[in-house]
Amino acid sequence: MSSELMNTKEVAKYLDIHEKQIYLLIKAGKIPCTRVTGKWIFPLKLIDDWIQTSAHDGLKQARKRINSIEGALLAAGSNDPVLDILLTAIKTKHPAFNIFSANTGSVSGLEAFNTGLTDIAFSHLYDPETGEYNTPYLKKYCPDHQPVVVNLFYRQIGFLTPKSKFNIFKGWESLTQKDIRFVNRQRGSGIRILLDYELKKRKIACADISGYGLEVYTHFEVGLSLISGEADVGIASAAVAKILDLNFQPLVSERFDMVLDKNTFFQPAIQAFIETLQSEQFKNRVEKIGNYSFKDAGRILHS
Repeated sequence: MSSELMNTKEVAKYLDIHEKQIYLLIKAGKIPCTRVTGKWIFPLKLIDDWIQTSAHDGLKQARKRINSIEGALLAAGSNDPVLDILLTAIKTKHPAFNIFSANTGSVSGLEAFNTGLTDIAFSHLYDPETGEYNTPYLKKYCPDHQPVVVNLFYRQIGFLTPKSKFNIFKGWESLTQKDIRFVNRQRGSGIRILLDYELKKRKIACADISGYGLEVYTHFEVGLSLISGEADVGIASAAVAKILDLNFQPLVSERFDMVLDKNTFFQPAIQAFIETLQSEQFKNRVEKIGNYSFKDAGRILHS
């Protein structure tokens, strides 16, 4: 079927749910679709819009619940295994504070922050024109704010492959091989923006990459897709490669930041967050994973 249209089997795979659940969503009138010659058809653009709306509604519900919890903040945006470790460390070290985070991708995280749905956005959006991360996108995605950008860490991003593909996958030129299946990240994620930029620069057509349409929402999901045999290569952090024992071919060292309002920056929960981030105990733990730098951790890069 056309890449812009999907059948029930394809949309089930796209959403990573069972085909039976698709029919339940159709019956309930909760998923955009149309019937053509007796078959259900799902336009890709409408499905993507529906996903975004569903995520937006989920954040609205989370916002209502978190408003009733003292000392709690809501974040959305990019994800990273080290960020997960950091959020857990804060709960352990400072039990009075809670920062809840939703993995929506960098762009959606900034948009949610701009509309007031969240207090924090986690982002690693690269701007090829300036060579900068995140700050060039603030006017576009956060026009209603004058946010503070605080660095969390720098991390290595690269191609992940199973050990069995070590001699088969050579880099960008291998993505179009018929025996190589790619696993992609969702639209709006920093990884996806980086990928599409590199493909355009190298004049590699998306349609020539098997699995370009297979999207997942986290770095760990990329790694798990490789372990399960669903794909042969994906782009994720070095931490996932280390934890899941996958091959890692470095592509870029990128900056991972936190975007928030000045008033939020001075809240006790954020100060506890930065204190934990800069602690030797936390840094020593991450050192065992490797490929992370905390040279600017906690530093305000834009205000």
